[in-house]
Amino acid sequence: MRDPLNKTIIGIQPSGIRKFFDIVNEMKDAISLGVGEPDFDTPWHIRDEGIYSLEKGKTHYTSNAGLKELKIEVSQFLNRRYGLSYDYEHEIMITVGGSEAIDIAMRVMLDPGDEVLIPQPSYVSYLPCAVLANGVPVVIELKAENEFRLTPEEIEAAITPKTKLLVLPFPNNPTGAVMEKRDLEKIAEVVKKHDIFVLSDEIYSELTYLDKHVSIASLPGMRERTVVINGFSKSHAMTGWRLGYACGPRMIIEQMLKVHQYAIMCAPTTSQYAAVEALRNGDEDVAAMREEYDGRRRYLMHRFREMGLECFEPFGAFYVFPCIKEFGMSSEEFATELLNAQKLAVVPGTAFGDCGEGFIRISYAYSLDNLKKAMDRMEAFIRELRKG
Repeated sequence: MRDPLNKTIIGIQPSGIRKFFDIVNEMKDAISLGVGEPDFDTPWHIRDEGIYSLEKGKTHYTSNAGLKELKIEVSQFLNRRYGLSYDYEHEIMITVGGSEAIDIAMRVMLDPGDEVLIPQPSYVSYLPCAVLANGVPVVIELKAENEFRLTPEEIEAAITPKTKLLVLPFPNNPTGAVMEKRDLEKIAEVVKKHDIFVLSDEIYSELTYLDKHVSIASLPGMRERTVVINGFSKSHAMTGWRLGYACGPRMIIEQMLKVHQYAIMCAPTTSQYAAVEALRNGDEDVAAMREEYDGRRRYLMHRFREMGLECFEPFGAFYVFPCIKEFGMSSEEFATELLNAQKLAVVPGTAFGDCGEGFIRISYAYSLDNLKKAMDRMEAFIRELRKG
């Protein structure tokens, strides 16, 4: 019998994020700090709008690009929050989460052999999506001494004549790193100089704790060469609704829509009606959740200082990325021993790229009570390691 499987797919590794999460589910009294999902329920008024849409029989397909009302709200939201201006009819499309937008943007923009610059540590989907689009991933290793920010020098060193696309994953998963306007301005000059394009994943844009998020698309000369990806999962605690969006030049969005038509048809109708309500009346919800996350972030940094555990201070998303190199263990070994000894699950830094070795990711999308119990277990584990 012939091999029915695609060799490219076989060569792609499964996500390293879920491994410890699956083990924890079978372990009594275990605590997981591994999954990047808000512990908040979707605010009631947003859920209510979804329910109302079902009661009214709004259960049919929307247009492929999404509800007109939602695209208008996305356009207005981006304008008031980040100074971005997009034509809702031709430059915005609604997707099944931000992940679909990443996938189809790469499929549309890459020809076989085109190189994609992917800063790592970063979200697990970028590299396999580039491979699936017949692109060639080129990893740029972000450094702790730079607070895991991307520098123009690092981009320059990675660019070749085949470079087509730069992934800009900030605020960053797993490090929590952010890029400020002055950082982005330097990168924008390199991007324009070499005539490449940017895929800016801004799914955590509303969860920043330093200053207001700045999109690289808002800088001079960058709008026409940037696709902005965003969504509702992290900002509005709507992970299960599976709703995101992509914004960019008409010529790119029209081709993305073509792939979306054949693969998806349209994003879930109920989710789209709920998202209209989220953007119209959800700013206070987002602000309240952001304040709660910030308190958790500061608590974790305080506990790390007390433990003497090295960790740069992150100002975005809901992750911390402490360094565990002092213990002479790989990230995988550390996470495994921590789970076995203390029933505490974290994610090895290597789940986000080889350069994540020596670090672990801890999510603070969990209650403060859970975080306190977890840090007590972490402290006890570290104390035993240092004794040995």
